[in-house]
Amino acid sequence: MPGTPPERIRNFCIIAHIDHGKSTLADRLLELTGAVSAREMVDQMLDTMDLERERGITIKLQAVRLSYVALSGETYELHLIDTPGHVDFSYEVSRSLAACEGAVLVVDAAQGIEAQTLANMYQAVEAGLTLVPVVNKIDLPAAQPDLVAAEIAEVTGLPASSVLFVSAKEAIGIREVLEAVIREVPPPRGSVAAPLRALIFDSHYDPYRGVYVYVRVVDGELAARTRVRLLNTGSVHEVDEVGTFTPRPVAAASLSAGEVGYFTAAIKNVADARVGDTVTLAVGGASSPLPGYR
Repeated sequence: MPGTPPERIRNFCIIAHIDHGKSTLADRLLELTGAVSAREMVDQMLDTMDLERERGITIKLQAVRLSYVALSGETYELHLIDTPGHVDFSYEVSRSLAACEGAVLVVDAAQGIEAQTLANMYQAVEAGLTLVPVVNKIDLPAAQPDLVAAEIAEVTGLPASSVLFVSAKEAIGIREVLEAVIREVPPPRGSVAAPLRALIFDSHYDPYRGVYVYVRVVDGELAARTRVRLLNTGSVHEVDEVGTFTPRPVAAASLSAGEVGYFTAAIKNVADARVGDTVTLAVGGASSPLPGYR
């Protein structure tokens, strides 16, 4: 479904301390929107690296498109960009934040706010993201959701009444999270009519297809069979395929302003598609890069 109007797009990530239930919440969002059926559901669907599943921590960024019919009856295209919750991966967090307008802040109802949550939250605020606060694991016997909501209100300045109470494990309050994302997170800014500018925020190597380059299209349109230039390296590539992760890669005709997805272009090495670089058209493209990463 290329060319979704930007006002129907929401780009968001989930930030949380390790073990506060971020991956479980992501799984529930995938289930509720029908991105994966219950039969296909592997616990922690977005965590594809084996090491990740083994240690239960999110390492590799993932970017999944969810099609969600809101209570208003409107269909929205939501891009969930998964971020690592572990302290070692804060660089990957900064990469994913640059592709989003909003962040769902998940805090464990029994543990409360922890140092890493604060660090990631301040990064999100610094990046200009709108926060959607969530207290998770309200099903636990030791849960103190009201206390934790007050704690969140204190550090974020958001009203305690805006904090959502959720149990990702028991699938309680999941729809409310998506409704809050639509209501609170602003749609992406950018112009389809402007020259193509897309931000590279991750990539992974596939032995059959070469490098999958993950991009957030800010302006213009990225289509297959076009020649693109990476502004920082100056290299030119012919795009073989563009598409979105749903969570498996699905080819599309194009990606336009506000959308998140991938492209392949027979790039052989991940180092050739640098995170923070700007993708534009080889001919008639943009002259100034997007603000990259630190």
